[in-house]
Amino acid sequence: MPVRLMAAAFAIASLLQAAPAAQAQTAAPAPVAAKPPAIADFFKRPSVRRPKLSPSGRYLAIQAAGKNDRMSLAVLDLQTMQTPKFIAGFNDADIATHHWISEDRLAFDVSDSPDGTTRVNGQGLWAVDRDGSNSRQLIKTDKHFITTATLINDRRLDVNWVLHSVPPGLDGGEVVVMRRRWMSEREATGAQLARLDTRTGLMRTLSEGVPDYAQNWLLDWRGAPRVINTQHQGRSRLFHRDDAGRWQFWYEDDPEARNHPWPIWFGPDGLVLGEQGHGGFTAVFRLDAKTGRADGEPLISTPGYDFEGRLITEPDTGRLLGVRYETDAPGTVWLDKTMKARQAEIDARLPGSVNLIECLRCVEASHLVVTSLSDKRPPLYHLYKPADKDLQPLAGTRADLPIAAMGQRDYHRIKARDGLEMPVLVTQPAGGAKAATPTIVLVHGGPYVRGTHWPWSPNAQFLASRGYLVLEPEFRGSTGYGFGHFRAGWKQWGLAMQDDLADTLAWAVKQGWADPKRACVMGASYGGYAALMAAVTQQDLFKCAVNWVGVTDIGLLSSISWSDMSDEWRDYGMKRLVADPDTDADAEQMRKTSPLQRAKEIRIPLLMAYGGEDRRVPIKHGTDMKSALRDDQALEWVVYPDEGHGWFNLKTNEDFWGRVERFLARHIGPGN
Repeated sequence: MPVRLMAAAFAIASLLQAAPAAQAQTAAPAPVAAKPPAIADFFKRPSVRRPKLSPSGRYLAIQAAGKNDRMSLAVLDLQTMQTPKFIAGFNDADIATHHWISEDRLAFDVSDSPDGTTRVNGQGLWAVDRDGSNSRQLIKTDKHFITTATLINDRRLDVNWVLHSVPPGLDGGEVVVMRRRWMSEREATGAQLARLDTRTGLMRTLSEGVPDYAQNWLLDWRGAPRVINTQHQGRSRLFHRDDAGRWQFWYEDDPEARNHPWPIWFGPDGLVLGEQGHGGFTAVFRLDAKTGRADGEPLISTPGYDFEGRLITEPDTGRLLGVRYETDAPGTVWLDKTMKARQAEIDARLPGSVNLIECLRCVEASHLVVTSLSDKRPPLYHLYKPADKDLQPLAGTRADLPIAAMGQRDYHRIKARDGLEMPVLVTQPAGGAKAATPTIVLVHGGPYVRGTHWPWSPNAQFLASRGYLVLEPEFRGSTGYGFGHFRAGWKQWGLAMQDDLADTLAWAVKQGWADPKRACVMGASYGGYAALMAAVTQQDLFKCAVNWVGVTDIGLLSSISWSDMSDEWRDYGMKRLVADPDTDADAEQMRKTSPLQRAKEIRIPLLMAYGGEDRRVPIKHGTDMKSALRDDQALEWVVYPDEGHGWFNLKTNEDFWGRVERFLARHIGPGN
């Protein structure tokens, strides 16, 4: 059967080498490399990824590349340290994510392959015992040749089911799965939840009596559904389950403004925690279990940032051990004294990086996994044994990505022209900016997301390795920096959001870092739209623009019926946050802020790239834009037929970023 025990020559034990990884953190920086790393080095998969400990910490499940360079699943007994056992893998797909269901059983799904030979839309779900036995496919994929089903008692769920969670309170062989509605079904169908026995394939619904338009489910600490969020006609309604198991209306809220606290945790002894605005930023409060209202002062706050993170709890008791968060960088605050001491010991051994401890039953675990993050290298994984404070690397450093070839990444807060404070993540070129430097304003997609994160970024570091200063503004409309920053971006596509890009460049010029005569703007999705609008309205600032999978006309977002955007978003969210084509004022604004409608005004060189299978921004955005440009427009155009909304295939990344490198060199590189 395709899910097979892999007798690969590759052995994870060889990864537990005695490499002096901890000491390497403190070594003096080497001279800047004369030749930057190859493009593929930035975008290829690591040989080892996603190490996860079993509940006791004795076993380590890890994804590793096997003989055919497919990512397969292996388990290592950390007590015996015998040769690891490959327990699952495919000839025609990669394992994407995996989870411990219990000490003896795991669940996993699949993804596309980096070489582009397999495209998987439905990720499926499988379960297998720790020793590789009792394998069962639970959810189908859209690829019939990736299967382990027999013709007898085939209980596999359809491809619109996905894994929701693996709560600690369920039986050892159960998981919670969620059914997403088919595009042909009415939106009222919503999302449905069920428990699934991974050994028998039998399912028990959790969706009896649920309200229509269910979108999100919140489980309590034992895995029982407690809150459902519905969204319909531009309003959110929350329902909670009473003691009799019936769903009762709790309150109605604004899905964007969130005026009411939103619950995030139902713990033991009636403890309910939720998020609410405090001083302009989202913080965590204790909530009244009946009214849902916040009690007292916030328990967790991150001034200058909305709280984004998760609670680290003890599975068997629900006791709160710590809080994982992200401000300018990720971090952990441990409330448990034992874990706090372990964090301090690990940080002392791995200075100069952010070290995140990963575990299930953290305090009692025999081993801990440490994910070490830096802005100058991809993540490193270590194994820590609390009993003797032994710290060993799970994989060596990437010799193909020397730190000397990477740029330093730092957040700055700048003032936009109207006084709005705006975070900007700056990646210096390798070795630092010695004088006014060719500059890239790299615009994130979304746009209503937090678009930048401090740890190593392949896109930014690739550009920095080629000698460019990279500016990544968190322009108004970005989330994570308070409601006011988010609200300031409503209906500002091509307007104040665009001004933020110019203000970012002007600030960097004032610092003496950016060369105002050699600046280019680039981005994907919304970032691609912003790059094209810059080509229309900011040609005095930018000498070139790169757009990949970018929106070219706001109207197309609502008029293309086969996009994957929901009717709810098109009818309510988009009209409120972007523009309402049914009003005269917004319709005129949409025309003025449409790169497609103003294509013939563009005079600077363009590079545009699209995916043939993109359902988020269909290729029509690109082909219509290409047709609307002047005949003499300097344009480099490429379509990747098998790609979607962004590049998955390594060969695509090599080709695209090679084009970017040559394009930038021609227009803002040395001698321009």
